[in-house]
Amino acid sequence: MIDKRLKKRELKAVDFFCGAGGVSCGFSQIGIKVLGGIDIDPKFKRTYEENNKAIFINEDVSNLEPRELANLLPLKRKDDDLIFVGCSPCQYYSNIKSDKKKSEGSRLLLEDFKDFVVYYKPGFVFIENVPGLETKAGSPLSRFKKSLKEMGYCFTQNTLNAKYFGVPQNRRRFILIATRLLDNITLPPQKQDKSSIITVKQAIGDYEKFPQVVNGYKDNSILQHSVARLSDLNLERMRSTPINGGNRFSWKNNKRLQLECYKNHDGHSDVYGRLYWDRPAPTITTRFIYTSTGRYSHPEQNRGLSLREGATLQSFPLDYHFYSTNQGVIATMIGNAVPPKLAEAIGSTLKNHWKKWLNL
Repeated sequence: MIDKRLKKRELKAVDFFCGAGGVSCGFSQIGIKVLGGIDIDPKFKRTYEENNKAIFINEDVSNLEPRELANLLPLKRKDDDLIFVGCSPCQYYSNIKSDKKKSEGSRLLLEDFKDFVVYYKPGFVFIENVPGLETKAGSPLSRFKKSLKEMGYCFTQNTLNAKYFGVPQNRRRFILIATRLLDNITLPPQKQDKSSIITVKQAIGDYEKFPQVVNGYKDNSILQHSVARLSDLNLERMRSTPINGGNRFSWKNNKRLQLECYKNHDGHSDVYGRLYWDRPAPTITTRFIYTSTGRYSHPEQNRGLSLREGATLQSFPLDYHFYSTNQGVIATMIGNAVPPKLAEAIGSTLKNHWKKWLNL
């Protein structure tokens, strides 16, 4: 039987920087009521609302006054049954070499999120980001943690790998959870036994669920098993790449196939590589539909990953539909998301701590 006290209370969440809704999806799966998501990009609105049945607030958190949020969502200050989620854009602190000027504007979004935490003082706080948030110079993390302490929160942090939480992908993320309701809070343990790790074969190897398709295939069904079209030369490179984990070194001596930038460079061995059937996928980025950006070629078919395969490797349910006619936009929605299964694990931990506080 459900305790009468639990019937009267409900654990709720607000998903800041929600994107396409990875955290909201994971939280909803375990019974946490998501009040709404906030994101600056209007392209996420329909995908977020249709899948999560929650309000999408198209606002720039940097320009939104904390008190104004209560006019948009049913919020009250010092709500013990409330979680604030802050998974801010992370490209600036990523270890991936890229032009940081494009992402410089997002480097202090954690400071903006902190303003909402200070104003509302929710029962719980959860942030997710790249591991570099903890180590890179200029990170606002230390100031964020100082504010948590000053407000009476206890917190814990660690870098977790999503592959230990039911996500068929190697994805290391910095996680911090905090509460002001208890004297101690703990992250979920990483189940590091091999039997708990889901491989690419287990995730997308069922050809009844993921039919064999060809390069450039367009799928307008709910499955969205669409594949980006490769150039003739890249398709020939793929045909020359051994199945199940092969890489570009197999055609490095072919003058027509070899790229100028790799003639005297043995690094970046994953570029143009095929996924291994018996391992988790590499980190699914916003560019996973392009074979030239990493190990994103299908293990045995001569094509890149489909949109649905990428979403499945991110642990989205098969019926989670991404609304856009542009494959690149959908790939960005998928690659930027927090894997729902990872969010589910964090949400379950927060829920258990909440129940402990309620003495259930």
